Amino acid sequence: MARTLKNKELINTRLATNYGGWMYCNKCNENIGYLCYATYDKLELNYKCNCGSEGSALLYFEDSKPGQDSENELIIIKNRLCCPKDNEPLITILDKKVGNYDLKITCKSCSNTYKKTIV
Repeated sequence: MARTLKNKELINTRLATNYGGWMYCNKCNENIGYLCYATYDKLELNYKCNCGSEGSALLYFEDSKPGQDSENELIIIKNRLCCPKDNEPLITILDKKVGNYDLKITCKSCSNTYKKTIV
């Protein structure tokens, strides 16, 4: 079932589809990652692309629930950052294309919010 976005703020960033799929830097048009459609509830991403452009994405839905901050770290399964509670893939950030990033993502199934910062 398609979800209805309540907020979508993209700066120097574009998505392949309305609220998921491949993510691209607007300056260099390089693929910077992949956002899984059905598994996240809210995304906050700030990054610096290797081309020097700084970008961000803020997305959440009409039916998004407030997340609970988790001390657990996202786990990596086949290069995807996944929820440690249920192994659901949430997002892939291509480290070879992104110099640094600050990520905050809420898992739809468990409502936990995970943070990851790479400098």
